[in-house]
Amino acid sequence: MSPRYWGYWDGRASVPREAKGGIKARTKRGAFGTSWWARRWVSVLEGFRIGARLGRGRSYARTGQVLAIEVNKGGVSARVQGSRATPYSVAIRVKRLSAAEWKRVLQELHQEARFVAKLLAGEMPRDIEEVFERAGLSLFPAKAGDLKTECSCPDWSNPCKHIAAVYYLLGEEFDRDPFLIFRLRGLDRDELLGKLSSPKKPRAGRAPGPRAEPLPTDPGAFWGTPPPEADPGPVDRAPAAAAPLRQLGPFPFWRGQRGLLGALEPVYRAAAPRGEDLAVGGGLRPPEPGA
Repeated sequence: MSPRYWGYWDGRASVPREAKGGIKARTKRGAFGTSWWARRWVSVLEGFRIGARLGRGRSYARTGQVLAIEVNKGGVSARVQGSRATPYSVAIRVKRLSAAEWKRVLQELHQEARFVAKLLAGEMPRDIEEVFERAGLSLFPAKAGDLKTECSCPDWSNPCKHIAAVYYLLGEEFDRDPFLIFRLRGLDRDELLGKLSSPKKPRAGRAPGPRAEPLPTDPGAFWGTPPPEADPGPVDRAPAAAAPLRQLGPFPFWRGQRGLLGALEPVYRAAAPRGEDLAVGGGLRPPEPGA
């Protein structure tokens, strides 16, 4: 609740206004989040024991009352449509780890190659919380000072149903991108992976090896002779349509009534034959009716 609000509220459940173009949860019933790290995040919220507001928050998340969410280092800002004309402003702040604290975590991660390998592959190691514990820290909020929430609504409870709705949607987003929890703790995905994959500095007193010469940019100099004509050979149709979309996974905070894959897969199916024609040099065939 905003500390600036001192109006009267009688505790009765209000009916939210219809929100257009809001972010709807992918799960229609049951628990939010399928991965262990998403469930771990949601368990922090449910540990507050705010009663019926959890159910209202789940309903808000599923009906698209959350209009916008922005995830930054150390915090989340969102707008949620409630019963009033003006959407409520929600802020969730997570304590950022300092540079010295991240250094301790990275030192622990480098002790076991499997942690680095899994993270570089985009996976969250199941026992990664133990790494943070050995560094004297926690990955997820562990105490009251690690997590602060605010909402501009008149509800006296904190967290309220609007905060809960944002929290649940974040849990789903953690399924898609497990590195969001690292961003909240102060380190972006690219920064983390860069620190994990960067080569170690040479030991003191050891002369660095010879510097590699860059490859020539001229094709003739690279091959020695002009490169041969490219022969594409037989072109087979991909076994699955819209393979890039399937690899990317769900789009962050998707607002469409249909999933991104379902919305764009017909476009990929229509474009595939035309791409095959271009690949074999046969020109473009006319598009099929309705494509």
